[in-house]
Amino acid sequence: MSDAPATGPASVPVPAPVPVPATVPAHFQSFLAFDYGTKRTGVASGNRLLQSATPQATIKAEGTDARFALVEARIKEWQPDALVVGVPYHPDGAPHENTRRAQKFARQLRGRFNLQVFEVDERYSTTEALSSGARDADAASACIILEQFLRSLP
Repeated sequence: MSDAPATGPASVPVPAPVPVPATVPAHFQSFLAFDYGTKRTGVASGNRLLQSATPQATIKAEGTDARFALVEARIKEWQPDALVVGVPYHPDGAPHENTRRAQKFARQLRGRFNLQVFEVDERYSTTEALSSGARDADAASACIILEQFLRSLP
């Protein structure tokens, strides 16, 4: 999550392995990923064939209605087969308040847009984005999240 302070060892953290997500139908080819934050939500688009993601403009909106209006515009623009949401955890895997917020965001996406939503453990994605020199760490984090997800697919 972009708004949470980076925690972890002083050395550069190694991203946690991403477990294979719930079964992802083979016909699901395009995805839109979100790195949810209370102030900013990073966005990336990508596809299964290339297993790569492209950063999109970060959603800078607070409040449910404003955020979901912008999310809806992205979904209409990209018409993804499914959505991916990064869910942060403490380095030891324990959940925290931002874990619950990201999971709630994922549930809201499912309910509002009737699309399948996959959750990805996104520990250290913001740290990785910042260490790579990303100008928009939120969008870069969304790319990292989506690429981890895409690499986990059979």
